[in-house]
Amino acid sequence: MSIRAIARFVPVVAVLAALASPTSSSAQNTALIPTPFQPERHDAFVEEARAGGIDCLLMGDSITDWWRRAGADLYAQLFGPLRCANFGIAGDRTQGVLWRMENGELEGYTPKVMMLMIGTNNLSGRRGPANTPAEIAMGVAAIVTKFRTTFPYAKVLLLGVFPRGAEPDSQYREPIRQINELIANLDDGEYVRFMDIGDAFLAPDGTLPEDVMPDGLHPNERGYQIWADAVMPTFRELMGL
Repeated sequence: MSIRAIARFVPVVAVLAALASPTSSSAQNTALIPTPFQPERHDAFVEEARAGGIDCLLMGDSITDWWRRAGADLYAQLFGPLRCANFGIAGDRTQGVLWRMENGELEGYTPKVMMLMIGTNNLSGRRGPANTPAEIAMGVAAIVTKFRTTFPYAKVLLLGVFPRGAEPDSQYREPIRQINELIANLDDGEYVRFMDIGDAFLAPDGTLPEDVMPDGLHPNERGYQIWADAVMPTFRELMGL
């Protein structure tokens, strides 16, 4: 990465770090500490990566992972011809993605684009301490930094965390809004493009319909179609198509 590119990106990370709780430090922010997650699936991804031939990468948690399930037919149609790899793992958090990136999942190929969405599992604390929106934003920034320093000429399509919970006042809606407001600052106008497509999933009254995300978190087939319709023009543009 050029000195100019580093100079443009590093201040954003510093801004996000400054937004962390005054009682926290980077060392205490678990969202920044690379942590092993599902090693068997990771090993399979490393093998896939080292085989090469990957032009685009999808990275994230179950919402990305389940392009293999509810979104399988659409994924084959849209992403298959583009030589994409899906390295999403259900349940993952920012620290798991960081660990996976540091342990082989970025080796053996040179992608043009990564589409990233991660962070919702950091909010719940089901698989470790819950994180604040600022801490999660720092974790996302670290992931983007790792990818960009590994592949200086690749692009990142950074997605805002999708809405969660059926009702507009569900407990996760406001923290997700805060995360997305922070990570929007990572859009540098050149290598990182931020898109918050959350409103596309919502009804006019702000509810999250069951026929889009039946459990209030994971898209169904219709939800993946909404996702694809919202991002594919930009994704293909970033791919140079």
